[in-house]
Amino acid sequence: MSSYIDVAHPDRHAPYLDLPDAVIEYLHYLDVVKLRSPRTINGYYLDLRGFFRYMMRIWHPEFARDGISEDQMDLTGITMDQIKSVCKSDIINYLDYARSNDNGPKARARKLSALRGFFGYLDNGYLGDYVDKNGNRIKNPTENISLGAPKKSLPKYLSVDESLQLLNNIQSDFYERDFCMLTLFLNCGMRLAELVTIDLGDFKDDTIRITGKGNKERLVYLNNACITALEHYLPKRAALPKLVDKQALFVSKRTGKRLTARRVEQIVARCLQTAGLDGKGYSPHKLRHTAATLMYQGGVDMLALKEILGHENVSTTQIYTHINQEQLRQAVGRSPLANETYTAPSPSAGSEKDAGEEDG
Repeated sequence: MSSYIDVAHPDRHAPYLDLPDAVIEYLHYLDVVKLRSPRTINGYYLDLRGFFRYMMRIWHPEFARDGISEDQMDLTGITMDQIKSVCKSDIINYLDYARSNDNGPKARARKLSALRGFFGYLDNGYLGDYVDKNGNRIKNPTENISLGAPKKSLPKYLSVDESLQLLNNIQSDFYERDFCMLTLFLNCGMRLAELVTIDLGDFKDDTIRITGKGNKERLVYLNNACITALEHYLPKRAALPKLVDKQALFVSKRTGKRLTARRVEQIVARCLQTAGLDGKGYSPHKLRHTAATLMYQGGVDMLALKEILGHENVSTTQIYTHINQEQLRQAVGRSPLANETYTAPSPSAGSEKDAGEEDG
């Protein structure tokens, strides 16, 4: 079973029945008791599934000989005794395996977090005493394993000129829709998953209600650019001959159904290409970074920016305090020595150097 979250219903996720019972119980615990969002649970599902697929090759070396792929592995038969046999070296070897498969520091830290959560769940006795066949308590295999804090990279974003270049070079058979999408991305700083779930009923006066991570709602004010873009798009949307998802804001011109996240990614990629901005690593999420960066550079207060972006903690928002490159460049340029010209050495420079002294 592949992981799946319905774009139109982000509160739903697959039942994940292709995992051992203990893992299913843990995911259910995250859902019902810990109230984690479907996307968080889905991430844990993928990471735990990957780990037990790795362990299946350890437990069953014949899989490699017989050419059994990961998708062919039946994880439902993994027993608690097998799970209890996982030791610290298995965790470390798996993380090393993940690194060899081009998983960066953040991905490995996320995998370790999923494993730490699962084995911590077992260690706390939610599925009975975590002991071996002799009744001895099993040590949590993730204990004292640390990858260190992954290096935080500065978010990539479009400059003002690039943003205008993107908006002024849209080539599309549904121009008004695509222009409106890009305008909302660049002005409201919403996530991709938030944009595709917007309904017509989410608008009131000059605000939009956005449903973010953990189904948390926030109100974001619309500026003149957003309002104007919507005024041009909505009549075109209403005139579509076939409109299936009548409440969805962004729909397909051909089918009249709500656009999927993947389709929006494709539309953004095409718009970036026609604007000559492809190949620079830009994406819908980078448009969110662009909105946040331009708002911060425009003087938006950090706490206000936190609310607009829907961040849980202001520490997440503070990364934008480090990316105001233009202001840093101007600050250095204000130095009284900034325009000092190069002075050539005089002919006698170095003549008094002690014999045998080397340049340092």
